[in-house]
Amino acid sequence: MCGIVGLFLKDKALEPKLGAMLSEMLVSLSDRGPDSAGIAIYGPSSKGKAKITIQSARPEQDFDGLAAELGKVVAAKVAMQVKSTHAVIEVPAGKLEAARDALPALRPDVRVMGAGDAVEIFKEVGLPRQVVERFGVDAMGGTHGIGHTRMATESAVTTLGAHPFSTGPDQCLVHNGSLSNHNNVRRDLVRKGMRFETENDTEVAAAYISSRLKDGSDLGEALEGTLSDLDGFFTFVVGTRNGFGVVRDPIACKPAVMAETDQYVAFGSEYRALAGLPGIAEAKVWEPEPAKVYFWEH
Repeated sequence: MCGIVGLFLKDKALEPKLGAMLSEMLVSLSDRGPDSAGIAIYGPSSKGKAKITIQSARPEQDFDGLAAELGKVVAAKVAMQVKSTHAVIEVPAGKLEAARDALPALRPDVRVMGAGDAVEIFKEVGLPRQVVERFGVDAMGGTHGIGHTRMATESAVTTLGAHPFSTGPDQCLVHNGSLSNHNNVRRDLVRKGMRFETENDTEVAAAYISSRLKDGSDLGEALEGTLSDLDGFFTFVVGTRNGFGVVRDPIACKPAVMAETDQYVAFGSEYRALAGLPGIAEAKVWEPEPAKVYFWEH
Protein backbone atom coordinates (compact mmCIF):
# COMPACT_ATOMS: atom_id res chain seq x y z
CA MET A 1 0.00 0.00 0.00
CA CYS A 2 2.68 2.53 1.11
CA GLY A 3 2.35 6.21 1.96
CA ILE A 4 4.09 9.12 0.27
CA VAL A 5 4.52 12.76 1.28
CA GLY A 6 6.27 15.72 -0.28
CA LEU A 7 6.64 19.39 0.62
CA PHE A 8 8.09 22.16 -1.53
CA LEU A 9 8.40 25.49 0.28
CA LYS A 10 7.91 28.83 -1.45
CA ASP A 11 8.03 30.88 1.77
CA LYS A 12 11.56 31.11 3.24
CA ALA A 13 10.05 31.80 6.66
CA LEU A 14 8.91 28.17 6.77
CA GLU A 15 12.31 26.68 5.94
CA PRO A 16 13.40 26.15 9.58
CA LYS A 17 10.21 24.09 10.07
CA LEU A 18 10.55 21.84 7.01
CA GLY A 19 11.67 18.75 8.93
CA ALA A 20 8.95 19.12 11.54
CA MET A 21 6.21 19.65 8.94
CA LEU A 22 7.34 16.76 6.74
CA SER A 23 7.70 14.44 9.75
CA GLU A 24 4.16 15.17 10.91
CA MET A 25 2.86 14.50 7.42
CA LEU A 26 4.63 11.15 7.22
CA VAL A 27 3.69 9.99 10.71
CA SER A 28 0.03 10.59 9.87
CA LEU A 29 0.30 7.86 7.19
CA SER A 30 1.97 5.24 9.40
CA ASP A 31 -0.75 2.64 8.89
CA ARG A 32 -0.11 2.68 5.14
CA GLY A 33 3.32 1.10 5.63
CA PRO A 34 4.59 -0.56 8.83
CA ASP A 35 7.82 -2.04 7.41
CA SER A 36 10.23 0.88 6.93
CA ALA A 37 10.30 4.62 6.47
CA GLY A 38 12.56 7.33 5.12
CA ILE A 39 12.87 11.04 4.46
CA ALA A 40 15.03 13.16 2.15
CA ILE A 41 15.68 16.74 3.24
CA TYR A 42 17.09 19.36 0.89
CA GLY A 43 18.88 21.83 3.12
CA PRO A 44 20.94 24.91 2.37
CA SER A 45 24.15 24.02 0.54
CA SER A 46 27.47 25.12 2.02
CA LYS A 47 29.56 27.07 -0.48
CA GLY A 48 32.19 24.79 -1.95
CA LYS A 49 31.05 21.78 0.11
CA ALA A 50 29.22 18.56 -0.71
CA LYS A 51 27.57 15.85 1.40
CA ILE A 52 27.43 12.06 1.43
CA THR A 53 24.88 10.36 3.67
CA ILE A 54 26.01 6.86 4.64
CA GLN A 55 24.48 4.00 6.65
CA SER A 56 25.93 1.09 8.61
CA ALA A 57 24.47 -1.79 10.59
CA ARG A 58 27.56 -1.44 12.83
CA PRO A 59 27.95 2.33 13.20
CA GLU A 60 30.25 2.29 16.23
CA GLN A 61 32.74 0.14 14.35
CA ASP A 62 32.36 1.57 10.86
CA PHE A 63 32.18 5.27 11.72
CA ASP A 64 35.09 5.33 14.19
CA GLY A 65 37.99 7.16 12.57
CA LEU A 66 36.37 7.21 9.14
CA ALA A 67 36.55 10.99 8.62
CA ALA A 68 40.30 11.05 9.26
CA GLU A 69 40.96 8.06 7.02
CA LEU A 70 38.84 9.47 4.23
CA GLY A 71 40.58 12.82 4.55
CA LYS A 72 43.96 11.20 3.99
CA VAL A 73 42.75 9.38 0.88
CA VAL A 74 41.23 12.46 -0.77
CA ALA A 75 43.86 14.87 0.61
CA ALA A 76 41.28 17.26 2.01
CA LYS A 77 39.51 18.13 5.24
CA VAL A 78 36.56 15.83 5.90
CA ALA A 79 33.91 16.38 8.59
CA MET A 80 31.32 13.85 9.72
CA GLN A 81 28.17 14.08 11.83
CA VAL A 82 26.88 10.77 13.17
CA LYS A 83 23.13 10.26 13.51
CA SER A 84 22.40 6.77 14.88
CA THR A 85 23.01 4.27 12.05
CA HIS A 86 23.65 7.08 9.54
CA ALA A 87 26.34 9.72 9.18
CA VAL A 88 26.59 12.82 7.00
CA ILE A 89 30.08 13.30 5.57
CA GLU A 90 31.06 16.79 4.37
CA VAL A 91 33.85 17.12 1.81
CA PRO A 92 35.04 19.81 -0.61
CA ALA A 93 32.73 19.76 -3.63
CA GLY A 94 35.55 18.80 -5.96
CA LYS A 95 36.33 15.74 -3.83
CA LEU A 96 32.82 14.26 -3.75
CA GLU A 97 33.36 11.50 -6.31
CA ALA A 98 36.81 10.64 -4.97
CA ALA A 99 35.40 10.31 -1.45
CA ARG A 100 32.51 8.18 -2.62
CA ASP A 101 34.82 5.92 -4.62
CA ALA A 102 37.10 5.50 -1.58
CA LEU A 103 34.37 4.38 0.81
CA PRO A 104 34.07 0.72 -0.32
CA ALA A 105 37.76 0.07 0.32
CA LEU A 106 37.78 1.86 3.67
CA ARG A 107 34.47 0.47 4.96
CA PRO A 108 33.07 -2.36 2.79
CA ASP A 109 29.86 -2.67 4.83
CA VAL A 110 28.91 1.02 4.64
CA ARG A 111 26.21 1.95 2.14
CA VAL A 112 25.62 5.35 0.52
CA MET A 113 22.08 6.65 0.99
CA GLY A 114 22.55 9.79 -1.11
CA ALA A 115 25.04 12.48 -2.11
CA GLY A 116 25.11 15.99 -3.50
CA ASP A 117 25.29 19.63 -2.55
CA ALA A 118 22.19 19.69 -0.39
CA VAL A 119 20.35 16.39 0.10
CA GLU A 120 20.46 14.26 3.25
CA ILE A 121 18.59 10.94 3.27
CA PHE A 122 17.66 8.96 6.37
CA LYS A 123 15.84 5.62 6.17
CA GLU A 124 15.52 2.53 8.31
CA VAL A 125 13.29 -0.40 9.14
CA GLY A 126 10.49 0.72 11.47
CA LEU A 127 7.53 3.05 11.69
CA PRO A 128 7.80 6.71 10.64
CA ARG A 129 7.71 8.00 14.22
CA GLN A 130 10.64 5.79 15.16
CA VAL A 131 12.62 6.81 12.11
CA VAL A 132 12.12 10.58 12.36
CA GLU A 133 12.90 10.57 16.08
CA ARG A 134 15.96 8.36 15.59
CA PHE A 135 17.52 10.83 13.17
CA GLY A 136 16.19 14.11 14.60
CA VAL A 137 14.43 14.94 11.34
CA ASP A 138 11.90 17.27 12.98
CA ALA A 139 14.74 19.65 13.93
CA MET A 140 16.05 19.93 10.36
CA GLY A 141 15.45 22.89 8.10
CA GLY A 142 15.45 23.10 4.33
CA THR A 143 13.70 24.12 1.15
CA HIS A 144 11.89 20.90 0.21
CA GLY A 145 11.73 17.20 0.98
CA ILE A 146 9.99 13.90 0.32
CA GLY A 147 9.14 10.91 2.52
CA HIS A 148 7.82 7.36 2.36
CA THR A 149 6.44 4.69 4.65
CA ARG A 150 6.61 1.23 3.10
CA MET A 151 4.53 -1.89 2.92
CA ALA A 152 6.92 -4.28 1.18
CA THR A 153 5.58 -6.14 -1.85
CA GLU A 154 8.45 -6.43 -4.33
CA SER A 155 11.53 -7.08 -2.15
CA ALA A 156 12.73 -7.78 1.38
CA VAL A 157 12.24 -5.50 4.36
CA THR A 158 15.72 -3.99 4.72
CA THR A 159 17.28 -0.57 5.09
CA LEU A 160 18.45 -0.65 1.47
CA GLY A 161 14.94 -1.59 0.36
CA ALA A 162 13.41 1.44 2.09
CA HIS A 163 12.63 4.64 0.19
CA PRO A 164 13.72 7.24 -0.88
CA PHE A 165 16.06 5.83 -3.52
CA SER A 166 18.86 8.08 -4.71
CA THR A 167 20.72 7.22 -7.93
CA GLY A 168 22.17 10.60 -8.90
CA PRO A 169 23.55 13.73 -7.24
CA ASP A 170 20.86 15.54 -5.27
CA GLN A 171 18.19 13.31 -6.84
CA CYS A 172 15.81 10.91 -5.12
CA LEU A 173 12.43 9.25 -5.64
CA VAL A 174 9.63 7.65 -3.64
CA HIS A 175 7.02 5.35 -5.13
CA ASN A 176 3.67 3.81 -4.39
CA GLY A 177 2.85 0.92 -6.72
CA SER A 178 4.76 -1.75 -8.64
CA LEU A 179 6.51 -1.92 -12.00
CA SER A 180 6.19 -4.91 -14.31
CA ASN A 181 9.08 -4.17 -16.69
CA HIS A 182 11.73 -3.12 -14.17
CA ASN A 183 14.10 -6.00 -15.03
CA ASN A 184 14.23 -5.01 -18.70
CA VAL A 185 14.67 -1.32 -17.85
CA ARG A 186 17.40 -2.19 -15.33
CA ARG A 187 19.37 -4.07 -18.00
CA ASP A 188 19.14 -1.10 -20.37
CA LEU A 189 20.29 1.30 -17.63
CA VAL A 190 23.20 -0.94 -16.62
CA ARG A 191 24.40 -0.81 -20.23
CA LYS A 192 24.34 3.00 -19.91
CA GLY A 193 26.54 2.85 -16.80
CA MET A 194 23.95 3.09 -14.01
CA ARG A 195 24.75 1.15 -10.82
CA PHE A 196 22.22 -0.62 -8.60
CA GLU A 197 22.34 -1.63 -4.93
CA THR A 198 19.10 -3.65 -4.76
CA GLU A 199 16.57 -5.63 -6.81
CA ASN A 200 13.83 -3.15 -5.88
CA ASP A 201 11.67 -1.88 -8.74
CA THR A 202 11.66 1.62 -7.25
CA GLU A 203 15.43 1.91 -7.59
CA VAL A 204 14.94 1.30 -11.32
CA ALA A 205 12.50 4.20 -11.51
CA ALA A 206 14.94 6.45 -9.66
CA ALA A 207 17.78 5.41 -11.99
CA TYR A 208 15.57 6.02 -15.02
CA ILE A 209 14.99 9.62 -13.88
CA SER A 210 18.71 10.09 -13.12
CA SER A 211 19.67 8.76 -16.55
CA ARG A 212 17.24 11.09 -18.33
CA LEU A 213 18.50 14.09 -16.37
CA LYS A 214 22.10 13.12 -17.13
CA ASP A 215 21.21 12.97 -20.82
CA GLY A 216 19.94 16.56 -20.71
CA SER A 217 16.23 16.27 -19.98
CA ASP A 218 14.70 18.60 -17.43
CA LEU A 219 12.68 17.17 -14.56
CA GLY A 220 9.37 17.57 -16.37
CA GLU A 221 10.67 15.76 -19.46
CA ALA A 222 12.15 12.96 -17.35
CA LEU A 223 8.84 12.44 -15.57
CA GLU A 224 6.98 12.51 -18.88
CA GLY A 225 9.21 9.69 -20.10
CA THR A 226 8.07 7.38 -17.30
CA LEU A 227 4.60 7.29 -18.85
CA SER A 228 5.85 5.57 -22.01
CA ASP A 229 8.92 3.70 -20.75
CA LEU A 230 7.77 2.25 -17.39
CA ASP A 231 4.92 -0.27 -17.17
CA GLY A 232 2.83 -0.86 -14.08
CA PHE A 233 0.98 1.06 -11.41
CA PHE A 234 2.84 4.02 -9.97
CA THR A 235 2.74 7.33 -8.27
CA PHE A 236 6.20 8.91 -8.19
CA VAL A 237 7.32 11.90 -6.15
CA VAL A 238 10.79 13.11 -7.09
CA GLY A 239 13.23 15.55 -5.54
CA THR A 240 16.16 17.30 -7.24
CA ARG A 241 18.49 20.05 -6.04
CA ASN A 242 16.03 22.76 -7.05
CA GLY A 243 12.88 20.86 -7.89
CA PHE A 244 9.96 18.74 -6.83
CA GLY A 245 7.82 16.68 -9.21
CA VAL A 246 4.85 14.31 -9.24
CA VAL A 247 3.47 11.91 -11.84
CA ARG A 248 0.84 9.14 -11.78
CA ASP A 249 0.44 6.34 -14.31
CA PRO A 250 -2.44 6.54 -16.84
CA ILE A 251 -4.75 4.35 -14.72
CA ALA A 252 -3.89 6.15 -11.46
CA CYS A 253 -5.24 3.55 -9.07
CA LYS A 254 -2.94 4.68 -6.26
CA PRO A 255 -4.39 7.48 -4.12
CA ALA A 256 -2.93 10.98 -4.25
CA VAL A 257 -3.86 14.51 -3.23
CA MET A 258 -2.07 17.84 -3.59
CA ALA A 259 -2.39 21.30 -2.11
CA GLU A 260 -0.88 24.65 -3.08
CA THR A 261 -0.77 28.03 -1.36
CA ASP A 262 1.51 31.06 -1.63
CA GLN A 263 3.71 29.35 1.00
CA TYR A 264 4.09 25.79 -0.29
CA VAL A 265 3.16 22.91 -2.55
CA ALA A 266 2.35 19.66 -0.71
CA PHE A 267 1.65 16.07 -1.70
CA GLY A 268 0.13 13.22 0.30
CA SER A 269 -1.25 9.78 -0.40
CA GLU A 270 -4.26 10.89 1.65
CA TYR A 271 -5.65 14.28 2.69
CA ARG A 272 -4.93 13.59 6.35
CA ALA A 273 -1.22 14.08 5.57
CA LEU A 274 -2.00 17.68 4.56
CA ALA A 275 -4.56 18.51 7.24
CA GLY A 276 -2.06 20.01 9.70
CA LEU A 277 -0.32 22.34 7.25
CA PRO A 278 -0.65 26.11 7.77
CA GLY A 279 -3.36 27.73 5.68
CA ILE A 280 -4.66 24.41 4.38
CA ALA A 281 -8.27 25.59 4.71
CA GLU A 282 -7.60 28.27 2.06
CA ALA A 283 -5.35 26.12 -0.14
CA LYS A 284 -6.10 24.93 -3.65
CA VAL A 285 -6.59 21.18 -3.11
CA TRP A 286 -6.88 18.69 -5.95
CA GLU A 287 -6.28 15.12 -7.02
CA PRO A 288 -3.42 15.00 -9.55
CA GLU A 289 -4.68 13.77 -12.90
CA PRO A 290 -3.58 10.49 -14.46
CA ALA A 291 -0.62 10.71 -16.89
CA LYS A 292 -0.02 14.38 -16.11
CA VAL A 293 3.30 15.74 -14.90
CA TYR A 294 3.44 18.34 -12.14
CA PHE A 295 6.70 19.98 -11.15
CA TRP A 296 8.01 23.07 -9.43
CA GLU A 297 11.52 24.54 -9.24
CA HIS A 298 13.15 27.23 -7.16
